Amino acid sequence: MATRRSVLGDAHVDRASENMTDFDIPFQTMITEGAWGTVWSGDALTKRERSIVTIALLAALGHEEELAMHVRATANTGASAEDIREALMHVAIYAGVPAANTAIKVAKEALLGLKT
Repeated sequence: MATRRSVLGDAHVDRASENMTDFDIPFQTMITEGAWGTVWSGDALTKRERSIVTIALLAALGHEEELAMHVRATANTGASAEDIREALMHVAIYAGVPAANTAIKVAKEALLGLKT
């Protein structure tokens, strides 16, 4: 939970926790243990590097809401706007321009509050 809080921030984690129900508690537990307790807590990559990889994957898969959340989380991970842009350039080449185009719009809105 400490890693999840350090990346996403207390406000986000508190909101997610407050909105849990009996239905999604097992899912939230799995995410906390698997994503945050294992993947994000490993020593092989920095939080900045994990952030860049996560942004690229979410963009390539078209997961806009999660992408926006992780773009905002770069304030906590050390990934820069330039890092995000470069990750999305890779998405354009390896996952397609339409995916990257959408991701650029999402990132601009998340970073700058710009509606495109």
